[in-house]
Amino acid sequence: MPRFLLRHALLPDGWHDDVRVEVDAAGTITAVTPESAATPDAERLDGVVLPGLPNLHSHAFQRAMAGLAERSGPGADSFWTWRETMYRFAGRLTPADIEAIAAQLYAEMLQAGYTAVAEFHYVHHQAGGTPYDDPAELSWRVLAAAEAAGIGLTHLPVLYRYAGFGNREPQERQRRFLHDSEAYGRLLQQLAPAFRDRADRRLGIAPHSLRAVSPVMLRDGLAALDAIDPAAPVHIHIAEQTAEVDNCLAATGSRPVDWLLSTMPVDARWCLVHATHLTDSECAALAASGAVAGLCPTTEANLGDGLFPAQAFLAAGGRIGIGSDSHISVDAAEELRLLEYGQRLFRRSRSLLAGGPDRSTGRALFDAACRGGAQALGRPLGAIAVGHRADFLRLDDEAPVLAAKRGDALLDAWIFAGQPTTPIRDVWVGGRKVVENGRHIRSGEFAARYRQSLRRLAEE
Repeated sequence: MPRFLLRHALLPDGWHDDVRVEVDAAGTITAVTPESAATPDAERLDGVVLPGLPNLHSHAFQRAMAGLAERSGPGADSFWTWRETMYRFAGRLTPADIEAIAAQLYAEMLQAGYTAVAEFHYVHHQAGGTPYDDPAELSWRVLAAAEAAGIGLTHLPVLYRYAGFGNREPQERQRRFLHDSEAYGRLLQQLAPAFRDRADRRLGIAPHSLRAVSPVMLRDGLAALDAIDPAAPVHIHIAEQTAEVDNCLAATGSRPVDWLLSTMPVDARWCLVHATHLTDSECAALAASGAVAGLCPTTEANLGDGLFPAQAFLAAGGRIGIGSDSHISVDAAEELRLLEYGQRLFRRSRSLLAGGPDRSTGRALFDAACRGGAQALGRPLGAIAVGHRADFLRLDDEAPVLAAKRGDALLDAWIFAGQPTTPIRDVWVGGRKVVENGRHIRSGEFAARYRQSLRRLAEE
C-alpha cells in the first residue's frame, strides 16, 4: 500500500511540512500525519504538494474542435453560430474518435492539475440518430478513455429531447443526442453496474437544459436516477445566454434559474452549469439552495456568454467549482485566474474573490474550486485528508515562478503569475502516478491516436 512523505503540503487546516500520507489498495487516504520523520517505506515528495482539482464540466469531443470556430461569419457571431460549427463536427465522429479524443484530453487535464472530471456526455447515437447496437457504446468509450488515462470520472449521460422551449421538435443535427424518458432510463440501468464498488467513478445525470427537456422529462430523469442512487449528482446547463432567458420567460413566465428553483428539488446534489445571467434574488436563492454554480470562465469568454456574479454569490454563501467545458483551454490555473479577472474588469477593483481583508486570492479560489468541485462530482475529492481519494499534484518549487515562495504565496504565484510552462511536475490519482516530469505516462500513445483521428476528420 502506498505511503508518501510530503515535504510541504496543503491540508484542510492549512500548510504543513513533512506530512506522512498512507493510502489503501483502493486509492483512499487512510492516515495523514504532519511533522513526521522520514522512513524507508514512504516515498518522499519534495516540492509543493496540493490536492488535485476536480473539473466539473467537460464535453470531451469538443477539445478536437478547439480553434475551428474562430473565423468570423457573414454576420454577428455568438454562441448560436458557434453551435452550428459544433453540430457539423459532432456529426462526423466515430466511436474510435470519441475514445481517442477523450483519452488525449484527459491526459492533458491531468498534466494541468485536474485529477477528476464530470463528463457531460451528450453524443449517444450514430449520425442521423440511429442507436448503436449497444445503446451505451459511446459511454463505454468515455469510460475506457478515463480508465486508460487514470483520471477519476463522474459520468453524466445527457437527457436531451427538444430543440427549444415549448417542446420544439429537434433539428436533424441534434438527433445523435436524443432520448425519450424510457430509453434514457434503460441507458442508466445498463450503465449502473459499471459504477458499483468503484471508488474512482460515479454515475449521475445531466438534463441538458430547460430548453431541451420538458418538465415531465426532467422529473422522469430524476426518478430514473433515484432508482439507482438517490444521492447521485444532477447537472444542468442554465441561463448561459440572454436569448435562453428571454425564451424561458416567454414560455413559462419565469427566468430559468427562478423556474428551476421554484419547481424542482434543487439541493446540494445539483450543479447549475454557467448560471451566468442571474437577478439579485436568483443569486441569493441559488446560494441558499446549496447547489454548486459550475463556472467555465475560458469557455464563457470564448463564447461571449457574459460574467457570473461571483462576488455577490460567494458573499451570500454560494458554492462554486470550475470546468473547462469546450476545452478551448485546458488549464486549471487559467480558469481560476480568469474568474477573478472577469470580476475585476467588471467592478474596476482588485482581489474581489479573496473573501475578506488580508487574505490570499489564490488560496480562496483554489479552496472554493476544490470544495465545490468535489460536491459537484459527488466524490470525496479536493483534500489531502482521511477518507478522500489520494489525488494530489506536486509543484516544482525550483520553477522560477515559485522561487522563494511558501504557503499561500505559492498559490498566488501559480494562479496569477502566468508562465509559458506549468510548474506542475507530477500527479497522482488514487495513489498511482499518472504524470511524471510534466508529461502523462502514456502521452505518446494517446497523442498518436488523437492525431490519427484528427487527420481522418480533416480529410472528410
